[in-house]
Amino acid sequence: MSDTPFGTALSAISRRRVIQSSMLGAALLATTGLYGPAQAQGKLKVAAIYTVPVEQQWVSRIHKAANAAAERGDIEYVFSENVSNSDYERVMREYSEAGHDLIIGEVFGVEDAARQVARDYPETAYLMGSSFKPQDDTPNFSVFDNYIQDASYLTGIIAGAMSETKNIGMVGGFPIPEVNRLMNAFMAGVREMAPDAKFQVAFIGSWFDPPKAKETAFAQIDAGADVLYAERFGVSDAAKERDILAIGNVIDTQADYPDTVVASALWHFEPTLDAAIEKVKAGTFKAEDYGVYSFMKEGGSSLAPLGTFEGKVPPDAMKLVEEREAAIKAGEYTVEIDDSEPKSN
Repeated sequence: MSDTPFGTALSAISRRRVIQSSMLGAALLATTGLYGPAQAQGKLKVAAIYTVPVEQQWVSRIHKAANAAAERGDIEYVFSENVSNSDYERVMREYSEAGHDLIIGEVFGVEDAARQVARDYPETAYLMGSSFKPQDDTPNFSVFDNYIQDASYLTGIIAGAMSETKNIGMVGGFPIPEVNRLMNAFMAGVREMAPDAKFQVAFIGSWFDPPKAKETAFAQIDAGADVLYAERFGVSDAAKERDILAIGNVIDTQADYPDTVVASALWHFEPTLDAAIEKVKAGTFKAEDYGVYSFMKEGGSSLAPLGTFEGKVPPDAMKLVEEREAAIKAGEYTVEIDDSEPKSN
C-alpha cells in the first residue's frame, strides 16, 4: 500500500462526482419502487466517509471489505476520502439525502454531529467507528471498533522473544481506546517472554503522518529499542533503515519489509460489515455495538503468516503462540481489554 495521500483538491472533485452520481441513483430507485423497504430485493446502496486516504491501515480494511461485498453483488459502494472533521457532517447529510441505505465511516472526532445526522435521517442505517457505545436516542446508529487485542497479544509474545535488548519502541496515532487496547495487549504479550521489558510509548497526534512517525521511531531506536510496534505508517521505514525489527498492525506489510516486519496483527472488517448488510436487508438493523465481530473467535482478526521469519522465532515462543491462539478461538482464553493509556516505563 502507498503511504502517499491523494490531493485534497482531487479528493473534493471525486467526492462531488460520487455524490452527484449517488443522488441520481437514488432518484432512479425511487421511480422504480425499489427504494425503501423493498431493498431486500436488490443491492443495498452503501456509502463510506473516511477522514484519511483509503491507503491508511485502518480505513483500508473497511474499504477492502466494502469492495468485496460490492464485487459479490450485495451492495453498490461509493466513498469519500480525506474528509476533514469540519466537513464530515455535510458529507454525511449529502449521502443521507442521496438515499443510501447504509453509511459507514469513522466519527472519532465528530461524534455529536454524526449522531445528530442520524437523528435527522431515521430511515438510514449508520455503522460508524466510535469510541462510544450505542445510544437510545439514535436507534439507527451502530458503532464498531477494531477489537483485535487477541492478535496484538500474540504479536507481543513474538516481539518479546525476538528482542535482544528487551527495549521495545511503540508509536501510535492518538491515545484513544481503539489504539490503547491494542498497545496494552501487545505489551501483555511481550511480558510473557520478557517480564522486565522496557517500553517507550509515544503518540504523534495524527492518523496519517508517516514522516513524523518515522522521526519518532528513530528517537526510540536511539534510546535503545531493537523492536518497534508500528501502529502507524512510517515506523517500519525507520526500523528498516536502522536494521531492526518491527511488528505490524491491522494490515500485513511484510511483502514491503521482508527483513523487518516479523509479525502483524490483522483486522478483518468483513464479519462486521456483512452482519450490518444482513440486518439492513432484513429490516432488523438497530443501535448495537459491533465490536465483537473483530474478535479472533468471530474471524475478525488473525495473526499474519510469518513468511520470511518462519522458523526464526524461538520455538518456546511459537509454542505459546499456538497454544494461546487455539485457546482464544475456542473461548478458553480471554485477552484483557484495557483501554487505558499505555505509558513508558
